[in-house]
Amino acid sequence: MLSEFFNSLVAWVGDHPVAAGLVVFLIAFCDSVIVLGVIVPALPLLFAIGVLIGLGEISGPYAVACAALGAMAGDGVSYWVGRRWGYGLRGVWPFRKYPQLLDRGELLFRRNAIKSILVARYVGAIRPFVPAIAGIAHMPLRQYLPVSAAACISWGALFLAPGWLFGASYDAVAAVADRLAIVLGALVAVLALAWAVVIYTYRWFNAHANSLLARLLAWSTAHPRLGRYAVALVDPRRPESASLAILAVCLLAIGWACFGLLATVIMRGEPLLIDQTVFQAMYELRNPLADRMMAALASIGDVHVLAPAVGLTLVWLIWRRRWLGAAHWLAAVAFGLALTALLGAVIDMPRPPTAHGGFGFPAVEITLCTIVFGFFAVLIARELPGRQRVWPYLVAGVVVAVLGFSRLYLGAHWLSDIVGGVLLGIVWLLVLGIAYRRHVERSFWMRPVAMIFYLTFGAAALWHAPRAVDPLLARFVPTPPTATMATSDWWERDWARLPGQLRERDPAHRWPLDLQIAGPLAPLQQQLEARGWQVQPQADWMRVLNLLDDDVPLSTRPVLPATLDTVAETLLMRRAAGDDHLEVLRLWRAPVQLDDGADLWVGTSQSMRYMRHFGVLGLWQPQTDAQGVHRGLREILDGFAPREEPHPQTGIPTLRLHTAPMASVVPDQP
Repeated sequence: MLSEFFNSLVAWVGDHPVAAGLVVFLIAFCDSVIVLGVIVPALPLLFAIGVLIGLGEISGPYAVACAALGAMAGDGVSYWVGRRWGYGLRGVWPFRKYPQLLDRGELLFRRNAIKSILVARYVGAIRPFVPAIAGIAHMPLRQYLPVSAAACISWGALFLAPGWLFGASYDAVAAVADRLAIVLGALVAVLALAWAVVIYTYRWFNAHANSLLARLLAWSTAHPRLGRYAVALVDPRRPESASLAILAVCLLAIGWACFGLLATVIMRGEPLLIDQTVFQAMYELRNPLADRMMAALASIGDVHVLAPAVGLTLVWLIWRRRWLGAAHWLAAVAFGLALTALLGAVIDMPRPPTAHGGFGFPAVEITLCTIVFGFFAVLIARELPGRQRVWPYLVAGVVVAVLGFSRLYLGAHWLSDIVGGVLLGIVWLLVLGIAYRRHVERSFWMRPVAMIFYLTFGAAALWHAPRAVDPLLARFVPTPPTATMATSDWWERDWARLPGQLRERDPAHRWPLDLQIAGPLAPLQQQLEARGWQVQPQADWMRVLNLLDDDVPLSTRPVLPATLDTVAETLLMRRAAGDDHLEVLRLWRAPVQLDDGADLWVGTSQSMRYMRHFGVLGLWQPQTDAQGVHRGLREILDGFAPREEPHPQTGIPTLRLHTAPMASVVPDQP
């Protein structure tokens, strides 16, 4: 993605290629210095530098050398700090307050000093600290420097390579790559947020469980009437008191948040401003490759996926005579369905424009997924030792985050529907969790039921997702155009009101829309096929993977799809123009309708060349001069009596024609 900032950065680097090496050196240096390396976001910065290498703005070997030298200099400073202060570092802030910063590196160093230097170079959490540990241990320089140099050189090349590859192939994937990259980046950010919320919430409550128990006991003593209910949760004689107290505090906090959101939605009676903002942002990111991936992820909340996992888990609980567990399991799902159905009927929330029915506040799928995975985590977490108890909650958080993000991307729900569903599900599973933990004391072997639940869910998801993609995408198609235009006006003058180029963020990739066609596409397709053109089906992920296969001939390697206002091409045709060249025609439905009911299409003609990058990824990349393709199409389509005039937006000749004769658009003769 090339934003305005990135464009200015590219321009600066182009004007100062040598000085850019100093920037690379400083990024690598700061990333390697003890403490400072934890703060500097080196990974995204190095990715950006790699993109500049791929775009030809910086020499690749020069950038790798600068990155390696910066990393070596930073490691050298960390080594010197460790050798200078030794174990006295542990008495200096921040190591005095956070001793684990050095503990992890020291543990790795003690196992194998040489290997630790190599491994730490690729692990951000300990990268700036292991050189300091080597200095503390007085590792000889003649032993430390060669290993550090090898690690820094390989690190520089490896961490610049992803951006390098992306930049080198940017022209070929510009129509979808920027949106796809943003979608994938946003999904990663949501998963990181879910992981952080679960892990740090769990750690905080685990560290403060005793103080929470003490406060609840003091409160129950001061309030004898209400306090007797609290005593039931914090009875020191019960080994589950800490867990019950944590669940109770979470219930109060999340219940209050859920009530606040519910009250806000009911009072407004319409989507919140943040709902509309997020919906519009997601809608503008729609693209063919991300659509299919998100539809597959959105299907994991369907009954076809959850029901087998819930059913087999229930069967196992009954077979093992875990009657209370089975009863709570049934109550979790049944009450969750009943409550979401009730709220959906009571709260009249307008649906998103892309959701044509069957959805409301809160999101049923999100609520059920939260309840099912959350209560299963409560069910098995108590059987796990120590820190391992957090992983079922992490799984629940990841699954719910993936489901919520994918349905938000498709426009199935507003953001408040997603958040409301999560909060409602958490409130109910906390109620059930407290009830279950209060009445169940016997332990059981959790591994069989965990394998049954997770493996069944995974198998059902893999089976259902391919079958659910197309129906889900059909349910969430973008809103069709509503503006109309008189056919005669379009033919004479209003054609100039249609867009003259793609609305891409990067001006360099706003391909001109040099064709406008009224009528059915079949006659045009037949005319082109008679002259050697072929229709290419829209490239899905399986066809895109062919780009990595050297044995696939060029004639079958797909041209990546492009979008016009989030919609992929309706028709994509191609014709070979040499060993490694293609002529390409893309057609989309126009953003207006003709008043006589005829279809209206806009399109672009392109010249593409097959380029291979790093000997790994081969792509068809657009070339700057496509006028030859445009002139060839004009000759082939001359039988449709086309007109051609420069478009006022771009100045590029735009061909317009009818594929079916229509007398109504023929101008009157004097």
